[in-house]
Parts: sequence; structure tokens; C-alpha cells
Amino acid sequence: MKAIWIGILSSVFFAVTFVLNRSMELSGGSWLWSASLRYFFMVPFLVAIVAYRGGLGSVKREMVAKPAPFFIWSVTAFVFFYAPLTFAAAYSPGWLLAGTWQLTIVAGVLLAPLFTILVNTKDGEKKIRHKIPVISLGITLIILAGVVLIQIPNAQNVDTKTLVLGILPVILAAFAYPLGNRKMMELLSGRLDTFQRVLGMTLMTIPIWIGFALYAWVTVGLPSMNQIGQSFIVAISSGVIATTLFFMATDLVQGDQGKLAAVEATQSTELIFAMIGEMLILHIALPGPIALVGMAVIIAGMALHSFQTALAKKNLPATD
Repeated sequence: MKAIWIGILSSVFFAVTFVLNRSMELSGGSWLWSASLRYFFMVPFLVAIVAYRGGLGSVKREMVAKPAPFFIWSVTAFVFFYAPLTFAAAYSPGWLLAGTWQLTIVAGVLLAPLFTILVNTKDGEKKIRHKIPVISLGITLIILAGVVLIQIPNAQNVDTKTLVLGILPVILAAFAYPLGNRKMMELLSGRLDTFQRVLGMTLMTIPIWIGFALYAWVTVGLPSMNQIGQSFIVAISSGVIATTLFFMATDLVQGDQGKLAAVEATQSTELIFAMIGEMLILHIALPGPIALVGMAVIIAGMALHSFQTALAKKNLPATD
């Protein structure tokens, strides 16, 4: 339950991404700057936090030990996640991005067979491939049904261009984020804490963000002060606070695919928070009755995930 509440809290801060990225696009800001500035702003805060906790040496050691997989999965979790989201903001409103992003819940469940766990057998230790947790998948599909209900009132206004450029990139991001996150947890095996892991992954992707920034400078010029300010807020809220909270939650349950799916499902509440944020900041209309029913279904699905997680914990055998 603790991991689930941390996951929900992270989704509040993650929702800022959808609202402000859309706001920056509406004011003429380039998605290239929106993407790169977030990670540039994250670095000094993460360095300060990790340095204060005396963990910089461990981060360097892990980055040097296996640079290739560290780089690949960092890029998967951060670049293939955030670049598509900021690109899609130019073509879709925040509610549609947040709604499509909920596919990450299903993606997290479906990715289970890509991972293995060591178990003791009579023939010694053996790697066993995870199976898709059927109960978690069923509950996840309930949440997804709620997401679909929320989208129905707005779906009539979605044209082909919005579908291709505003939705498909988010589908890519929805699979890349949990895949990169889980692969990094598997690679590090708990040797870095949450802050260290986020810092290491951010540093690994900085060369790519520098490339984004240079291309933006050449093609569209420097970002406006408004975009810099909003990117700073996104960096702190979503990049530092939300990412750290979410990674903290997944770290707590990384050995259980069902519980991991439940934590990843908490991100469905981003849609609700993003919609509220757009109503307050961008003055979108109040959702209709079908959308409100969808929100209720999402909340019910989250309650089922929480109940399942608590029940599984209760049924665990006692240990000395």
C-alpha cells in the first residue's frame, strides 16, 4: 500500500508535464527546448542531493562498470519517453496525451516475460522467466476502460494528423518508460538508491539532450524566458520530484511483477490531475458525464489494485 500511495503522489507531479508542455506549445515554444531544458535543469538539483548523501562515487562506479547497458536503458527510459511526449504536445491537448499515456499501465504488465528471476532448484540456481500476472492484467484493463470512456467525448474531434503525430509517439513513450526503468533496476540490483539511479540515468542522456538543444538553437533560435521558466517548473516537479517518487515506489516492489504492475497503474491518475490542471490553467471545459464515469472507473480500478496488493501481502507466509 505504501508503494501505491507514493505512486499516486508521483502522478500529481507528473501531471504538470502534460499541462505545461501543452502551454509551452500553445505559446510558440519548440518541443526540442521543452525536452532538453527539463534534463539540463534536473542535473544540479540531483547532483546536490546525491552529493549531500555521499553517493556520487557509487554513481560514477556503476556508470563506468557497464557503460553500454547503462546508456541504452537510460536512453530508453528517458529519451524515448520524454522526447515523444514533448513532440506530441504540438499536436494534441494535454488530456489526450495523458489519456494515451495510460497505455503504460498495460505495457508494464505485458513486459513481464522479458525479465527473469533466480530461484533455487534441486539442480542449483536457475533463471525463471516471469509470467504475465493475469489478475493484474484484468484490473489494468478495467482502468484502461475508464481511460477510453474519458476519451469518447473528445474522440470525434481527433483528425488523422493528430492521431499519427499526437498519439503514436505517446504509445512509443508508454512502452519505453517502464521497459527502461525495469531494465535499469535489473542491471543495478539495488546497488544505487533512487536519487543515485535518476542522476546516473540523467547524466548518461545529457549528450543527447545537448544535441537536441544545438539543433533547436540552429533551427528555431533560443527559447523564450516563458519557456525557460515553465521548463524549470517541469524539471523540478516532474523530473526530480515525480521521477524520484515513482522510482522509489517501483524499487519497493521490484521483486513482484503483480505489485509492480499495481504501482505502475497509479499513473492512471495523471489523467485526472492533468484534466484538473488544464481546467484551472488553460481553461478547458468541464468534463461531461461520460468522462466523469470514466474517472470513476479509473478510481475503482486503482482501488482493486490496492486491494489485490494488500491481499497478496496478507497471504504471504510468515518469515523469521
